[in-house]
Amino acid sequence: MTRVYISLGSNIEREYHIQAAMTELRKLGAHYRASRIFEAEPVGFSGPNFFNCVVEIETSLALDMLQQTLKQLELQYGRSPNAQKNQSRTLDLDILLFGEELRESAPAVPRSDLYKFAFVLWPMAELCPDLAIPGDGRTIGQLWLAFEHTQALWPVELVTEDN
Repeated sequence: MTRVYISLGSNIEREYHIQAAMTELRKLGAHYRASRIFEAEPVGFSGPNFFNCVVEIETSLALDMLQQTLKQLELQYGRSPNAQKNQSRTLDLDILLFGEELRESAPAVPRSDLYKFAFVLWPMAELCPDLAIPGDGRTIGQLWLAFEHTQALWPVELVTEDN
């Protein structure tokens, strides 16, 4: 079993899509934990605010199979197969870390979003502050402490199976 961290995001029917994705991800492995849900302003475009969180699972799926499964879930929940970057979306699921794996080709892990976006890093810092990033050596908590907190982001209270 491989421990995996997946970011979830939605700004179209966001409560429904985040909760649906959390339910689907529970089915992919025996172990499951989720961060709080955060509301964040879009980055790179104008649109409704996003709900974001990070889920930790342990899965027996290989990296490419997990990626394919996540892309199928995005389509199942209404994401356009031709979705562009920097636009509204029903569901966005991205593998952040896949065990100790280092990979530059798609899906690249560790995902560079860990270093760029508060909506990824803050939830990760809540789940696993002492986790060292493969190939980097710094912990998630160290990255969060050094991060420039310029993106508007705040926790929201949603009733989910996790709280």
